Amino acid sequence: MRPMLNALALGLSLAAGLPAWADMQARDAAGADRSLALAEGLVKKVDKAQGKLTLKHGPLENLGMPGMTMVFRVQDANWLDRVKPGDTIRFLADRVNGVFIVTRLEVAKP
Repeated sequence: MRPMLNALALGLSLAAGLPAWADMQARDAAGADRSLALAEGLVKKVDKAQGKLTLKHGPLENLGMPGMTMVFRVQDANWLDRVKPGDTIRFLADRVNGVFIVTRLEVAKP
């Protein structure tokens, strides 16, 4: 009988904690959304042969990086056909094995 009571008590305590756990998950998801906010950038150079973009960008919050001009590899080489120097883009970059890669790219409407 005692193991059954222990299991019942454990089940009740877990059920009571579910709303708090759901709130914690929602806060975590909201924080993740902020860290994945797209940055603004100006295309300075497109290097199709190397699969790279030179971008003058604002702060990259998910990388803790201030605004600057730097070179990025792109996740999808087809994106290089969609942009040209002078275009304004919104993008997300990540660091993979020490290399900065654009993992999402949107061309801003003029």
